[in-house]
Amino acid sequence: MNYLFHLYLSGNDPDILTGNFMGDFVKGRLGEQWPPQLRRGIELHRAIDSFAHTQPDFNRSRLRIDRSFGLYRGVLVDLFYDHFLASSFSTWSGEELHDYLRRARRMVEDRESLLPQRLRQILPVIFEEMIPSYLDTEGVGCALGRMSRRIKRSNPLAGGEKELERNYDGLREDFHEFLAAARLFAEEFIDQQPPR
Repeated sequence: MNYLFHLYLSGNDPDILTGNFMGDFVKGRLGEQWPPQLRRGIELHRAIDSFAHTQPDFNRSRLRIDRSFGLYRGVLVDLFYDHFLASSFSTWSGEELHDYLRRARRMVEDRESLLPQRLRQILPVIFEEMIPSYLDTEGVGCALGRMSRRIKRSNPLAGGEKELERNYDGLREDFHEFLAAARLFAEEFIDQQPPR
């Protein structure tokens, strides 16, 4: 789950940030139950995911990962990109990661009543454990181990951090190119898409 990436691409509107953050927990058609800007954030999340799968840099990263990971290669790239963003966060944002997480968490918690129940339950874990664990490859390995155990069917995610270590420089180059494009895409989406 690339929580940090989605938070970072949300800008500073608290409703858009919260919607983008909760995007993986909202399935199906978006109804009127969400405030307009929060719904816009969910739409942004979906648009970023679609954008990623059409981008050469993201796809190059997927292809760097061993074929044995199959469809999970995209999941690994998502997490690896969160690692690269976390480990150089102040370079990209001008703000230290722990300060940003404190500020973003406050925005999300101020809208906690709008969050899906499952997300509410794991909110502290995401901000206190998961995202901070992305700072180093060992933490990425722990995160992949947790994800692997949560998936009911057999999967190759545990140990996937070895692919990050094996392809580190190339993946980081892809990430730099992708983040620049994704940031521009998200800014244009936020500026041009009227609330529905």
